[in-house]
Amino acid sequence: MLNLALFLQDSRPDPAQIQHMALAMMAIIPFIILGALVVVLIPTWFICKKAGFSPWLSLLTLIPLGGLILLYVLAFAEWKTAPAQQFAWQPPVPQPPMPPQA
Repeated sequence: MLNLALFLQDSRPDPAQIQHMALAMMAIIPFIILGALVVVLIPTWFICKKAGFSPWLSLLTLIPLGGLILLYVLAFAEWKTAPAQQFAWQPPVPQPPMPPQA
């Protein structure tokens, strides 16, 4: 962080300092990309699976505009799963009176 502050203050930055900052960024960027892929792929994997489609369709999100195509497929296709059954309140069934016991 100190290097970045010094870099921004200098009128003529040192080329070696710029190279060190670029190498540090190149070491961090793959982890950021991997994290972003995990954040996107896992939910789409489960959505495709719950919709009755192959979960491998979630890999479309790796292709530019593939995520948009997948979104349209999921939005307008008929899902192969049955919706959850809705239970409504039903009044209790009246019981016949008990005969008197002798």
